[in-house]
Amino acid sequence: MVEGKPYSFIHVDKAEVDLDPDTDIYSPEVYKKAAENLKKLSNDGICVKDTAPCFYIYRLTMNGRSQTGLVGCAGIDDYINNVIKKHEFTRADKEEDRVRHVDTCNANTGPIFLAYKKNDAIAETVSTWQASNEPVYDFTADSDVRHTVWVVDDKAVCEKINGLFAAVPSLYIADGHHRCASAVRVGKKRREQFPDYSTAEEFNFFLAVAFPENELAIMDYNRVIKDLNGYTVDGLIEKLSENFVVSEQASAVPYRPVKRHTFGMYTGGKWYCLEAKPGTFDEKDPVLCLDVSILQNNCISPVFGIDDPRTDSRIDFVGGIRGLEELERRANSDMVIAFSMYPTSLTELMDIADAGMVMPPKSTWFEPKLLSGLFIHELK
Repeated sequence: MVEGKPYSFIHVDKAEVDLDPDTDIYSPEVYKKAAENLKKLSNDGICVKDTAPCFYIYRLTMNGRSQTGLVGCAGIDDYINNVIKKHEFTRADKEEDRVRHVDTCNANTGPIFLAYKKNDAIAETVSTWQASNEPVYDFTADSDVRHTVWVVDDKAVCEKINGLFAAVPSLYIADGHHRCASAVRVGKKRREQFPDYSTAEEFNFFLAVAFPENELAIMDYNRVIKDLNGYTVDGLIEKLSENFVVSEQASAVPYRPVKRHTFGMYTGGKWYCLEAKPGTFDEKDPVLCLDVSILQNNCISPVFGIDDPRTDSRIDFVGGIRGLEELERRANSDMVIAFSMYPTSLTELMDIADAGMVMPPKSTWFEPKLLSGLFIHELK
């Protein structure tokens, strides 16, 4: 991926590509090399620092659909005080890796993906700037996603945006829980190193892109399992019928659920529809009424014996961007059975975050992905 591409940001995000193949990816040398590579991008004029504080308008377009966010810095105190709300647990090893990366590079190199509830005043400010200014970047990446960026460098407009966001009650982490938690930990570490800090130092902030909820879409996050846990297909269907209405699909076309609490199942070359029966979920509980919870609690755990999908090697997860055909391929090769899901909604995500609760693992898949390296925030 980096051959012949000296300025690929992979040299910063995964600096082990420039070291001996036997190098431990968590060794100090990797983080040191990442910092060196980042500095080289600056020295070579590939990364250019703006002369004054700016916001950036960042539009991503994929498959004819666009989403437009504002790039800026969020405060670590807003994370600590739950103004920036979470919906996932983080893994200690992944968090520690990003802490070392941010701390050694002295920069946030990838933005946190935030969402906020629809705000007409922010939307009008963004669209007005877009209409009267030309983008500074407009390109299509290897992933066929078009990235368009406007620099908001008018001081009065920046102050207006600051004021508008100050009135937004909450921001929600859509994607990037580990990077967000890591950035906050680095900020706390710097505060200990500089006990006379004010709240103005750059280490008190981290890089983020905030999108209005109405512009975002969550894709399905599907499941594949290695075996039938001793069941025959007929025996499996009989067992599943205790909690689901199971119907075989006459068509060979992959079954995509069209409403909540329904699931597709593919095994033995056939697709089935599973509809959860009353009593298998609780609509009053924002977590238990999620489709990922219903499938886990009424199928994957009791039928397949997979109680912890985070760690069990018998289960894997397939993002909706890969299509239902990928589920068929996996079930016909290294796995045996696949389940297609109805996507979690932004409303469900926000309800869970507002309640201070946590989603089950692998509940959301966001596309398109934000580019690392397009925006960088130095901590010094």
